[in-house]
Amino acid sequence: MAPAVPLALLALAALAPALARPPCRYPARLWCSSREIAVACQAEARCGNLSRTAVAPVELSLYYESLCPACRGFVAQQLLATWLLLPADVLRVTLVPYGNAQERNVNGTWRFQCQHGPEECLGNVVEACLMHEAGDFNTYFPAIACLESSAAVTKNVEACLRVYAPEVSAARVAACAQGELGRQLMHRNAQLTAALDPPHNYVPWIVVNGKHTDELQARAQGALLALVCELYQGEKPECCPGRAPSSPARCAS
Repeated sequence: MAPAVPLALLALAALAPALARPPCRYPARLWCSSREIAVACQAEARCGNLSRTAVAPVELSLYYESLCPACRGFVAQQLLATWLLLPADVLRVTLVPYGNAQERNVNGTWRFQCQHGPEECLGNVVEACLMHEAGDFNTYFPAIACLESSAAVTKNVEACLRVYAPEVSAARVAACAQGELGRQLMHRNAQLTAALDPPHNYVPWIVVNGKHTDELQARAQGALLALVCELYQGEKPECCPGRAPSSPARCAS
Protein backbone atom coordinates (compact mmCIF):
# COMPACT_ATOMS: atom_id res chain seq x y z
CA MET A 1 0.00 0.00 0.00
CA ALA A 2 1.35 3.42 -0.90
CA PRO A 3 1.87 5.77 2.05
CA ALA A 4 -0.67 8.47 2.81
CA VAL A 5 1.92 11.21 2.35
CA PRO A 6 1.33 14.75 3.62
CA LEU A 7 0.08 17.14 0.94
CA ALA A 8 2.58 19.77 2.05
CA LEU A 9 5.46 17.41 1.30
CA LEU A 10 4.03 16.52 -2.09
CA ALA A 11 3.71 20.21 -2.91
CA LEU A 12 7.31 20.83 -1.90
CA ALA A 13 8.54 17.91 -3.96
CA ALA A 14 6.58 19.11 -6.99
CA LEU A 15 7.80 22.67 -6.64
CA ALA A 16 11.52 21.95 -6.31
CA PRO A 17 12.21 20.77 -9.90
CA ALA A 18 10.44 23.80 -11.32
CA LEU A 19 12.44 26.24 -9.21
CA ALA A 20 15.86 24.67 -9.55
CA ARG A 21 18.17 25.60 -12.40
CA PRO A 22 21.58 24.13 -13.30
CA PRO A 23 24.13 24.07 -11.75
CA CYS A 24 21.97 23.75 -8.63
CA ARG A 25 22.55 20.31 -7.13
CA TYR A 26 20.88 20.93 -3.79
CA PRO A 27 17.36 20.13 -2.53
CA ALA A 28 15.10 23.15 -2.10
CA ARG A 29 15.30 22.78 1.67
CA LEU A 30 19.01 23.76 1.56
CA TRP A 31 18.85 26.66 -0.91
CA CYS A 32 18.98 29.27 1.84
CA SER A 33 21.57 27.52 4.00
CA SER A 34 24.40 29.62 2.52
CA ARG A 35 24.83 32.49 0.08
CA GLU A 36 26.84 30.28 -2.29
CA ILE A 37 24.05 27.72 -2.56
CA ALA A 38 21.42 30.47 -2.94
CA VAL A 39 23.36 31.96 -5.86
CA ALA A 40 23.88 28.55 -7.49
CA CYS A 41 20.15 27.81 -7.24
CA GLN A 42 19.05 31.32 -8.27
CA ALA A 43 17.18 31.60 -4.99
CA GLU A 44 18.63 34.79 -3.51
CA ALA A 45 15.32 36.64 -3.71
CA ARG A 46 13.58 34.11 -1.47
CA CYS A 47 16.41 33.78 1.06
CA GLY A 48 15.76 36.65 3.42
CA ASN A 49 17.44 34.73 6.22
CA LEU A 50 20.85 35.27 4.61
CA SER A 51 20.81 38.90 5.69
CA ARG A 52 19.96 38.10 9.32
CA THR A 53 22.61 38.20 12.00
CA ALA A 54 23.37 34.71 13.31
CA VAL A 55 21.10 33.91 16.25
CA ALA A 56 20.76 30.63 18.14
CA PRO A 57 17.84 28.57 16.85
CA VAL A 58 14.95 27.48 19.02
CA GLU A 59 15.74 23.95 20.20
CA LEU A 60 12.90 21.43 20.30
CA SER A 61 13.29 17.83 21.46
CA LEU A 62 10.41 15.43 20.85
CA TYR A 63 10.23 12.27 22.96
CA TYR A 64 7.64 10.05 21.32
CA GLU A 65 6.66 6.55 20.27
CA SER A 66 5.88 5.53 16.72
CA LEU A 67 2.27 4.34 17.13
CA CYS A 68 1.08 6.87 19.72
CA PRO A 69 -1.90 8.71 18.12
CA ALA A 70 -1.10 12.00 19.86
CA CYS A 71 2.55 11.76 18.80
CA ARG A 72 1.60 11.09 15.21
CA GLY A 73 -0.83 13.99 15.28
CA PHE A 74 1.81 16.37 16.59
CA VAL A 75 4.34 15.34 13.94
CA ALA A 76 1.84 15.62 11.08
CA GLN A 77 -0.16 18.67 12.17
CA GLN A 78 2.33 20.87 14.02
CA LEU A 79 5.97 19.87 13.59
CA LEU A 80 5.90 19.15 9.86
CA ALA A 81 4.07 22.36 8.97
CA THR A 82 6.30 24.49 11.20
CA TRP A 83 9.47 22.92 9.79
CA LEU A 84 8.30 23.51 6.21
CA LEU A 85 7.45 27.16 6.86
CA LEU A 86 10.44 28.35 8.85
CA PRO A 87 13.96 29.00 7.56
CA ALA A 88 16.39 26.25 8.49
CA ASP A 89 18.30 28.41 10.98
CA VAL A 90 15.28 29.21 13.18
CA LEU A 91 14.29 25.78 14.52
CA ARG A 92 16.49 22.80 15.44
CA VAL A 93 14.71 19.54 16.18
CA THR A 94 15.81 16.35 17.94
CA LEU A 95 13.65 13.23 17.68
CA VAL A 96 13.85 10.48 20.31
CA PRO A 97 11.60 7.50 19.49
CA TYR A 98 11.11 5.49 22.67
CA GLY A 99 8.38 7.04 24.82
CA ASN A 100 6.81 4.73 27.39
CA ALA A 101 8.79 1.65 26.34
CA GLN A 102 10.68 -0.44 28.85
CA GLU A 103 14.03 -2.19 28.41
CA ARG A 104 15.73 -5.09 30.11
CA ASN A 105 19.07 -6.77 29.58
CA VAL A 106 18.75 -10.49 28.86
CA ASN A 107 22.12 -12.24 28.86
CA GLY A 108 23.84 -9.14 27.50
CA THR A 109 21.18 -8.33 24.88
CA TRP A 110 18.77 -5.42 25.21
CA ARG A 111 15.08 -6.36 24.89
CA PHE A 112 12.24 -3.85 24.66
CA GLN A 113 8.56 -3.83 25.51
CA CYS A 114 6.42 -1.05 24.07
CA GLN A 115 3.13 0.50 25.10
CA HIS A 116 1.40 -0.35 21.82
CA GLY A 117 3.01 -3.74 21.37
CA PRO A 118 5.78 -5.27 19.21
CA GLU A 119 4.74 -3.31 16.11
CA GLU A 120 5.48 -0.07 17.93
CA CYS A 121 8.88 -1.37 19.05
CA LEU A 122 9.61 -2.13 15.40
CA GLY A 123 8.47 1.34 14.37
CA ASN A 124 10.66 2.95 17.02
CA VAL A 125 13.80 1.10 15.98
CA VAL A 126 13.13 1.60 12.27
CA GLU A 127 12.90 5.36 12.78
CA ALA A 128 16.01 5.38 14.98
CA CYS A 129 17.89 3.45 12.29
CA LEU A 130 16.60 5.74 9.56
CA MET A 131 18.01 8.72 11.47
CA HIS A 132 21.31 6.92 11.93
CA GLU A 133 21.64 5.97 8.27
CA ALA A 134 20.61 9.39 6.93
CA GLY A 135 22.56 11.43 9.45
CA ASP A 136 21.00 14.78 8.49
CA PHE A 137 17.65 15.95 9.86
CA ASN A 138 16.67 17.56 6.55
CA THR A 139 17.10 14.17 4.90
CA TYR A 140 15.34 11.90 7.38
CA PHE A 141 12.54 14.06 8.76
CA PRO A 142 10.38 14.13 5.59
CA ALA A 143 10.58 10.31 5.49
CA ILE A 144 9.69 10.01 9.18
CA ALA A 145 6.80 12.45 8.74
CA CYS A 146 5.64 10.27 5.86
CA LEU A 147 5.79 7.15 8.05
CA GLU A 148 3.96 8.84 10.94
CA SER A 149 1.27 10.10 8.55
CA SER A 150 0.71 6.74 6.86
CA ALA A 151 -1.86 4.13 7.76
CA ALA A 152 0.78 1.57 8.79
CA VAL A 153 4.10 2.99 9.98
CA THR A 154 6.21 -0.13 9.54
CA LYS A 155 4.66 -1.18 6.21
CA ASN A 156 5.61 1.94 4.27
CA VAL A 157 9.33 2.28 4.91
CA GLU A 158 10.43 1.55 1.34
CA ALA A 159 7.74 3.78 -0.17
CA CYS A 160 8.49 6.75 2.11
CA LEU A 161 12.23 6.43 1.54
CA ARG A 162 11.74 6.16 -2.22
CA VAL A 163 9.79 9.45 -2.29
CA TYR A 164 11.48 11.52 0.43
CA ALA A 165 14.95 10.06 1.06
CA PRO A 166 15.97 8.00 -1.98
CA GLU A 167 19.63 8.27 -0.99
CA VAL A 168 18.93 6.20 2.16
CA SER A 169 19.05 2.43 1.67
CA ALA A 170 15.93 0.65 2.89
CA ALA A 171 18.00 -2.55 3.14
CA ARG A 172 20.50 -0.88 5.47
CA VAL A 173 17.69 0.51 7.61
CA ALA A 174 16.15 -2.96 7.84
CA ALA A 175 19.49 -4.58 8.71
CA CYS A 176 20.06 -1.99 11.43
CA ALA A 177 16.57 -2.50 12.87
CA GLN A 178 17.02 -6.26 13.03
CA GLY A 179 20.52 -6.25 14.48
CA GLU A 180 22.71 -5.14 17.34
CA LEU A 181 23.05 -1.58 16.05
CA GLY A 182 19.30 -1.07 16.31
CA ARG A 183 19.30 -2.41 19.86
CA GLN A 184 22.11 -0.05 20.83
CA LEU A 185 20.31 2.92 19.28
CA MET A 186 17.19 2.07 21.25
CA HIS A 187 19.22 1.65 24.45
CA ARG A 188 20.62 5.15 23.90
CA ASN A 189 17.09 6.50 23.42
CA ALA A 190 16.03 4.73 26.60
CA GLN A 191 18.85 6.47 28.46
CA LEU A 192 17.97 9.87 27.00
CA THR A 193 14.34 9.39 27.99
CA ALA A 194 15.24 8.21 31.50
CA ALA A 195 17.43 11.30 31.97
CA LEU A 196 14.57 13.75 31.42
CA ASP A 197 14.13 16.30 34.20
CA PRO A 198 11.33 16.45 35.09
CA PRO A 199 10.70 12.80 34.19
CA HIS A 200 8.20 12.27 31.41
CA ASN A 201 4.79 10.86 32.33
CA TYR A 202 3.12 10.89 28.93
CA VAL A 203 3.94 11.23 25.24
CA PRO A 204 4.49 13.23 23.18
CA TRP A 205 6.84 14.89 25.66
CA ILE A 206 8.10 18.17 24.27
CA VAL A 207 11.21 19.97 25.55
CA VAL A 208 11.79 23.52 24.29
CA ASN A 209 15.18 25.18 24.79
CA GLY A 210 16.02 22.55 27.39
CA LYS A 211 12.84 23.01 29.42
CA HIS A 212 9.55 21.18 29.78
CA THR A 213 6.53 22.82 31.39
CA ASP A 214 2.82 22.19 31.06
CA GLU A 215 2.47 25.60 29.40
CA LEU A 216 5.19 24.96 26.81
CA GLN A 217 3.71 21.53 26.08
CA ALA A 218 0.21 22.90 25.57
CA ARG A 219 1.39 25.76 23.39
CA ALA A 220 3.59 23.52 21.26
CA GLN A 221 0.75 21.07 20.65
CA GLY A 222 -1.73 23.86 19.95
CA ALA A 223 0.28 26.35 17.87
CA LEU A 224 3.94 25.40 17.44
CA LEU A 225 4.69 27.99 14.77
CA ALA A 226 3.52 30.83 17.00
CA LEU A 227 5.54 29.50 19.93
CA VAL A 228 8.76 29.16 17.94
CA CYS A 229 8.31 32.62 16.43
CA GLU A 230 7.82 34.12 19.89
CA LEU A 231 10.91 32.41 21.35
CA TYR A 232 13.23 33.11 18.43
CA GLN A 233 15.48 36.02 19.36
CA GLY A 234 16.43 37.11 15.85
CA GLU A 235 14.48 38.97 13.21
CA LYS A 236 11.11 37.27 12.96
CA PRO A 237 10.55 35.32 9.73
CA GLU A 238 7.76 36.76 7.63
CA CYS A 239 5.57 33.68 8.07
CA CYS A 240 5.34 34.35 11.80
CA PRO A 241 1.86 35.28 13.08
CA GLY A 242 1.36 39.02 13.26
CA ARG A 243 4.16 39.86 10.84
CA ALA A 244 2.97 41.47 7.60
CA PRO A 245 4.69 39.57 4.76
CA SER A 246 6.45 41.52 2.05
CA SER A 247 7.67 38.35 0.35
CA PRO A 248 5.93 35.14 1.56
CA ALA A 249 8.53 32.93 -0.10
CA ARG A 250 11.06 34.02 2.49
CA CYS A 251 9.26 31.89 5.04
CA ALA A 252 10.64 28.71 3.53
CA SER A 253 14.22 27.70 2.93
